[in-house]
Amino acid sequence: MRHIGFIVEDGFQVMGLAAVSAFEFANTVLERPAYSLTLMSERGGGVSSSLGVSVTTQPLGPFPDTLVVLGELVPTPTPERLRAYIAEAGAKSRRVAGICTGAFRLAEAGLLDGRAATTHWAHARALQERFPAIRVDDDRIFIRDGNIWTSAGMSAGIDLALALVEDDHDAALARAIARKLVVYHRRPGGQAQFSTLLELEPRSDRVRRALTYAKENLRNPLTVEELAEAASLSPRQFSRVFREETGESPAKAVERLRLEAAKAMLEEGRHAMDVVARDTGFDDRDRMRRAFLRHFGHPPQSLRRSLRYIEGEKDGAAHGAPADVAPACRPVMS
Repeated sequence: MRHIGFIVEDGFQVMGLAAVSAFEFANTVLERPAYSLTLMSERGGGVSSSLGVSVTTQPLGPFPDTLVVLGELVPTPTPERLRAYIAEAGAKSRRVAGICTGAFRLAEAGLLDGRAATTHWAHARALQERFPAIRVDDDRIFIRDGNIWTSAGMSAGIDLALALVEDDHDAALARAIARKLVVYHRRPGGQAQFSTLLELEPRSDRVRRALTYAKENLRNPLTVEELAEAASLSPRQFSRVFREETGESPAKAVERLRLEAAKAMLEEGRHAMDVVARDTGFDDRDRMRRAFLRHFGHPPQSLRRSLRYIEGEKDGAAHGAPADVAPACRPVMS
């Protein structure tokens, strides 16, 4: 049974605790106690979240198999004793992970020097400025570099936890847990933190309906006339309302949706460039390449190469022996 230790300190962001559920449901799906979970803090006892909800913790003790450090809404300096504990965990725990601004605590402990890492997009610049030895990528859901894992904020902690379970067992177990949690099966670590639909933030249901239609029908030409029909507006009225609500033209928004979908397909690594271009409505790979250069500053091939590099690092990292898939026990909490 693997021991997962979660470090929380006063002001921790309560959403980070959602990651605990991935290990809880691993026990449920396997029908045996595959994981034991401990909440820890520097001094032990009650620890209050940013919401004011308190949890009971154990003082720092033996190093767990996997140490997960939760973040805060606003990063604060790490107490010396806790910083030393996290630093030592880099050598004594099989894995160390930081969720959201937990990356700052890992950085203060020196675990991220020379490594690739991510954090909540709103804090990525500060992380890079404070710790220039880190290769900060603010557009990743999570990153694994050796035995050190970091994730973006909020729900990305669940993706990281599912990836940790998959690392211990297999993708089938991670998928089963995702279904239990009613979440999208673990998003690839390279997936962007932002969603085009969220960034555009249209005010009216009609424009939202048109954007949803576009996202679900990317292989269509998606002309202004087609989108206007989905919004139940005239083409002229639709173009005017769309620009007023989103700040850009329908054509530009459609291209962003196509790019987002193409990037996700490339991250899966299972599709040829021609298939990606066709399925996302670019028609041919050259048109898709030009769009990538305009939007990202690099061609799609470079994304695929970078992902292969990350996967190569993952394959080269030390793995624990896979456990047998057997029968749910409730999580064992210590």
